[in-house]
Amino acid sequence: MPEPDPAPFRGPLAPLPEAPPAGMSLKPHLIPAVASRRRTLRRLAGLAAVATAGALGAGASAPARADLIGVKSAELRADEDDYVLNAEFDLALNATLEEALLRGVPLYFVLEIEIARPRWWWFAEKVLTSTTNYRIAWNALTQQYRVSSGLFAQNLYSLEEVQRFLSRVTSRPVARRDELQKGARYEAALRLRLDVAQLPKPFQVDALASREWSLQTDWHRWSFTA
Repeated sequence: MPEPDPAPFRGPLAPLPEAPPAGMSLKPHLIPAVASRRRTLRRLAGLAAVATAGALGAGASAPARADLIGVKSAELRADEDDYVLNAEFDLALNATLEEALLRGVPLYFVLEIEIARPRWWWFAEKVLTSTTNYRIAWNALTQQYRVSSGLFAQNLYSLEEVQRFLSRVTSRPVARRDELQKGARYEAALRLRLDVAQLPKPFQVDALASREWSLQTDWHRWSFTA
C-alpha cells in the first residue's frame, strides 16, 4: 500500500508564543482606546451613584428650616407682688396658616420663658419656667376669630388683629417677688412658637417637611438683676 504524500511545504512555521511570566493573565490585552473608554464609563457611573445617594440622603435627613418670628423687645419688670413680662414680636401668619384657619383648623401658639441663675463653677441653675398657651380659631358662622388663653377669650374681626394680639405681651406675671433673690443676677430666655404637636395628625406630617408650618422665634436671652 503506497504511503500518503507528505503535507505540502508552506514555509517556516510561526514561533509559538512564549509562556507569560508567573502571575500574568493569559487573557488578551484590550486595545488601549477601548480600555480607556471603559475606564471612563466606570468612573462616570461611580460619580453618578455617589451624587444620587448624596441627594437622597440630604432630602431624607435635612429638616425644614423654621420661618422665624422676630423679637423686637423683651423685659422683666418688678411689679407690686410679681415680676411681669413685657415683650413685642414681629409676627405675620403666612398664607398656608391663614388658609388652615379658614378651613376650620385651630392654631396653637406657646409663649415660653425661663429664668436661670448663673454659677461660675457649674451650669446655670434653672429657677423657674413659665408657659402660656394661645388657641386661635375661625368661626365661620360669626365671621370672627376666637383667641383664647386659659379662662381668657376674645373675638377679633380680622387676621391683622390676631397678629397684633399675639405680637404684644403686656404685664404678664411670670414669677412672684419672693421667688427671686433681691439683688441677684439672673438670665432670662424667651420664645414664641407655633405648637405643631397640637395640630391634627395629617397637618403634623406636613409640618415636619414644610417651612410654612414651622413658625417660631429663636431663644431670645438677656440678663437682669432682681
